[in-house]
Amino acid sequence: MGQAVTGASLIALAAQIEHQAAGGRPLAAAISGPDWRVRRDRPIFEVELWPHQSLTAPGLKWFLGISAVFLAFPLLGILGTFAFWGLLPFMALAFWGIWYAIRRNARDLQISEVLSIWRDEVRVERKEPTGRIRRWQAVPRDVRVRIYGDAKVEDYLTLTGAGREIELGAFLAPEERVSLSQEVEAALTRAVRA
Repeated sequence: MGQAVTGASLIALAAQIEHQAAGGRPLAAAISGPDWRVRRDRPIFEVELWPHQSLTAPGLKWFLGISAVFLAFPLLGILGTFAFWGLLPFMALAFWGIWYAIRRNARDLQISEVLSIWRDEVRVERKEPTGRIRRWQAVPRDVRVRIYGDAKVEDYLTLTGAGREIELGAFLAPEERVSLSQEVEAALTRAVRA
């Protein structure tokens, strides 16, 4: 029997193919269960990453209002004619397309990653826009930080350990990924020496 294909699995497969095309090894699969226990001790290093979202809720209302005015402006000259009724559905469709694209983008940006480093463990927890949580863990002495300078994505950042490679901060700007890689390297060095 074949395995059911869902939208989330297609997105994950596309991310895996793009990552491997960029020169990386297979991405880590989600882990959960008894190995993922709540830790009470403070990590040596912890950072939460999320994509920048410049459009606020009031800004969205202003943008949509101004867009509606500009889309309706050409219709004022033909108000009350048959041409008005012919163009109105296309203007409404254009407005709906703008609204849908912005809402879809905002939903897709509901991603966060938390990287925690202890003396004996490194964890990455990624919350997907779908609500799915992907987890990865490894021992600090086995974790390697790598920046792919020659990949399709500029300064592509990955962590390798426990037989897997995961991407980290793919939604960050290239200079942010480089800075993050330096911070993670320093934290891993502290964890191994502690």
